[in-house]
Formats: sequence, structure tokens, C-alpha cells
Amino acid sequence: MKENSKSILRRLDDSNYMRKYLIGDGVDIGGKPDPLSLYGELFPLMGKVRTWDMEDGDAQFMASVADDTFDFVFSSHCLEHLNDPREGLINWFRVLKPGGHLVITIPDEDMYEQGIWPSTHNKGHRVSFTILKATSWSEASINVLDLVRDLGPAADLRKLQVLDHTYRYDLPRFDQTLTPIGECGIELIIRKRTPAELNAGGRLPGQTQPEPGQRVYYNQYRADQSALKAFSGQTDLFSDEREL
Repeated sequence: MKENSKSILRRLDDSNYMRKYLIGDGVDIGGKPDPLSLYGELFPLMGKVRTWDMEDGDAQFMASVADDTFDFVFSSHCLEHLNDPREGLINWFRVLKPGGHLVITIPDEDMYEQGIWPSTHNKGHRVSFTILKATSWSEASINVLDLVRDLGPAADLRKLQVLDHTYRYDLPRFDQTLTPIGECGIELIIRKRTPAELNAGGRLPGQTQPEPGQRVYYNQYRADQSALKAFSGQTDLFSDEREL
């Protein structure tokens, strides 16, 4: 319950959400009744966020949305409700602008479904998710890394995390998302590589030089490193046991 709201404090502890991931105009897929837009003032670079839900169309296809529309695409616990999550993720990635980020949270099958399929905690779940298993107890299990791979070369996986910091493994079978703090999920953040990156085979350094007043510091770093290397070549490191 209120899985997006539970995530806010965790995301505020990671500055990347404020300065990289949730910037510009975005879409919150499956956001009702706990939309990201409620917390706009906490992410100052975040612009307009469209909440996309059932009345807007099938989230698996995003048929009315053109390619490269949104600066970021956000979804909290929606992908598991799609008939074909692979196709859904491909379309979510399609509507993301190059350079933007896809921020998705999904349930982890071991922490949420807890060994029983079909899901008894949420009958709307069409699949279960795990980061990577050779075999699973769930007949509908999907490896997250396979989903990322299926997005193709433009998919730049920036973060993949099991959200178990408030999960209590010693409890008997119980839906811990019913508690005010329990997260039982997986979060993945995928950046969409730009055409220039795809052509270059990677995200290479920029070409713009810093201002002269800044270059002196970068060049001093080089000088400091050179001095350290020269010193270490003249003496044995970590050999001086004299009292301080």
C-alpha cells in the first residue's frame, strides 16, 4: 500500500533522483492513487508529471504517445499487472527521450508472493519478478536482467537494487507491504543512450573545456599525482613505523 509514498525518504537520501533521474517533464504510469506528482516540491528539477492510468489507455502499448516524448518515465508497481511486461517495458522505453531515465519499482517474488503462485496477496499480478535465477518456484517468473537485455543497445542500466531495507525475513508468510514501512521490491533505473553514444560505442567524455579558473585545479590534480608517483618510486610505501 502507498508504495510510492514509502519510497520518497529513501529517494531523498540519493541525490541522483533530484539531479539526474526525476528532472524535466515525465509520466507516472499506473500512478493512481499514489502519484509521484504529490511530491513535486521535493524534487525541484521535476516539471510536469502526467499520471497515466487505465482511463488513458493500455499501459502495455502507450499507443497514443509518440516516441521520445518524456524526459523521464516513472512507474511504481504497475509492470506486474500487464499481460506482457516485456512489451510494456519496451513501449515505456520507446516514449522516453534519449538521455532520460526510466525509474521502475516492481515486487520481488520471494519477498512478496513468498513461494505461492498465483499471487494470493494481489490477484491482479500476471507475472512475478526476480533479478536473476536459473530456476524459480513461480511458473510466471521473469528475470529482470532479461527484460533489460531485451530493450536493446540503447538501454544503459544505471541502478538495480533489491528493496529489502525494511523487510523482515524472520516473519512468517505475511504481506509486509500492508505495514507503513514495508518495501518488498526491486528498483531498476535505465538511462536511454543517445544516438551519438550508440554511434561511438559508449558514453565518451565531453569536448567543452572548463573555464581557465577551473582548469588550474584539474591540472593541479595531475601534478599532485605525478609528484606522488615520483615519491613512491624513491621509497618503500607503508614501511615507516616511527612514532607520530
